Amino acid sequence: MTASNYDPAAYGEVLAADYDALYSTIPDTEEAVSCLAELAGDGSVLEMGIGTGRLALPLRSRGVEVHGIEASPAMVAELRKLPGGEDVPVAVGSFADTEVADKGFSVVVLALHTIFGLPTQDEKIRCFANAERHLGEGGVFVVEGTILDVGAFRAGQAVIPRFTSAERVELQVLRYDAATQSVATTNVHLSSDGVRLNGFSNAYASPQELDLMARLGGLRLRERWGSWTREPFTATCSRHVSVYARP
Repeated sequence: MTASNYDPAAYGEVLAADYDALYSTIPDTEEAVSCLAELAGDGSVLEMGIGTGRLALPLRSRGVEVHGIEASPAMVAELRKLPGGEDVPVAVGSFADTEVADKGFSVVVLALHTIFGLPTQDEKIRCFANAERHLGEGGVFVVEGTILDVGAFRAGQAVIPRFTSAERVELQVLRYDAATQSVATTNVHLSSDGVRLNGFSNAYASPQELDLMARLGGLRLRERWGSWTREPFTATCSRHVSVYARP
C-alpha cells in the first residue's frame, strides 16, 4: 500500500457501528488507562486514533483532560453517542499530519498497533514529528505496538487467535511480505451472532526502526516496557509500550 491510495478513514468507516461490541475484550484497557493517567499527572492527554473512546472516556472519568485525533468521522459519531463523548474535542484527519488547537500536552498516545496503519516510513516519521509539536515541556509520546512473530508464519501465512471470551473469538488470518514488511490482515469475528470479517493492511516496523523514526521526528526513546504494567521488555514479549520524549 502506498501513500497515494491510503485511506486513513477506511477501517473506521467499515467497523464503527460494531467496534465496541467486537472489541469489548481488548486486554489491559484498565492498565493502559492507569498508566496514562499516572504519566499525565495534572496535565492533559492527546490520543491519536481516539476511535470510540476506549481509553479517552475512562481517562476523563478520572479527571484527565483528553483531546483526540481520528481519521474516521463514523468512529467520532459513535464516540459522541456515549456518555461524556460529546465533551471530548476531536480533530478529524490523519494523525500523521492533523494538529489540534491546543498544545502543551503532557502525554500524546497512539495505542494498540495503530502506528502500523501508516503505510510508509515517511508518514510514520511525520507522525512522530506531529506528536513532538503537541508536547509540552517534559511531555511524552507513548506508542504501543506488536512484535511480529515471524516464526508463526508458514509460506508467509499464519492464523493467530487475538481476543477470546465466552461470547466471542477473534482470529487473525495474516499474510506477510518479508520484502516490504507489510502484513495483510483479515479479522474473523466468531460469536453467537454469526461471523463478521474485516480486512486491512499494516506496514510493520520493529521497535528499533521506530526509535530511528522517532529521532528523525525530534524525539528519543526514554523507556520501553513489555506491557502497560511496566514489566521489563525482553525477547519473549509479544508487544511493547515505548515512551519517547524530546532529547
